[in-house]
Amino acid sequence: MAYNLRARDLLKISDFRPDELNYLIDLSIHLKKQNHTGVMTERLKGKSICIMFQKTSTRTRCSFETAAFELGMGCTYLDSSSSQFGKKESVADTAQVLSRFYDGIEFRGFKQSDVEELAKYATVPVWNGLTDESHPTQMIADMMTIKEWFGFLKGIKLVFLGDGRFNMGNSLMVTCAKLGLHYVLCGPKKFWPKKELIDQCKRWCKDSGGTISFTEDKMKAVEGANVIYTDIWVSMGEDFKVWDERIKLMRPFQVDMETMLHAEKTAKLGPIFMHCLPSYHGLDTDVGREVAKQFGKKYPQVKNGELEVTDEVFNSRFSFVFDEAENRLHSIKAIILATIGI
Repeated sequence: MAYNLRARDLLKISDFRPDELNYLIDLSIHLKKQNHTGVMTERLKGKSICIMFQKTSTRTRCSFETAAFELGMGCTYLDSSSSQFGKKESVADTAQVLSRFYDGIEFRGFKQSDVEELAKYATVPVWNGLTDESHPTQMIADMMTIKEWFGFLKGIKLVFLGDGRFNMGNSLMVTCAKLGLHYVLCGPKKFWPKKELIDQCKRWCKDSGGTISFTEDKMKAVEGANVIYTDIWVSMGEDFKVWDERIKLMRPFQVDMETMLHAEKTAKLGPIFMHCLPSYHGLDTDVGREVAKQFGKKYPQVKNGELEVTDEVFNSRFSFVFDEAENRLHSIKAIILATIGI
């Protein structure tokens, strides 16, 4: 079936039907195959996009810039110091000005309301590169990665070990509910998502055949898991002071080799380990070294700078983190192409 997503915004996963999401995932896989066989199609030559970043990024910025290049497009990068967005110029005014210059706008920032207001006043597609509430472009890459390996999505058991209140936990739960995966959130109960979102996801599950569940028992959660997913414990913009409490609460949910091997014994397929990155799995980052220095004696689990995942797991046969990272490029190319060019 052909899908017409021209001029559509991608602000959050819940705005799209399951068949539309599957279309974007399949298009991503198709474009990756073309890329790997040397087929380069500048299908959007002469067009251009603007990518706006309140929060810095490696994968999101590089994915959008490279995707634009491979599609034959121009791309302008604006960070918080090179734009008057929300400071000397309103969000509405910025949206209308950029719409006169560009064929699409990406926004990565803090408030979901900012990207939604940007889309309200823009006359070109707006894509959410991440907000505190949602990370929809990551979801297309993640589902693409899972489908590439297993060959299907419906019925996959995905366990998220971590904080379920923010963009990754929310987005994974919504995506799994829409596409018929079995989503398990395993983390401190005080970090479970809002009841309203849980109730909505349960309604989507009735149509998709998926399930959502919650537990604080890590080993029970990962039994039969096909995918084990985690994310950093302290998000960008949070004060370093929160690390002490966060480690205290989150250390039982660290992904270690015992976790992966327990899942492997009980899963028919998998498990694979996924992480949206960046990750703190050793002493090779400033954050990892500082956390180890300040809290290593108090919390032995983090004395080697290993926080949400151990280095052993991160670099193991289970790890798909770099396939997942590469797939940001192909999925973003699919999103741009579908909303601007097809």
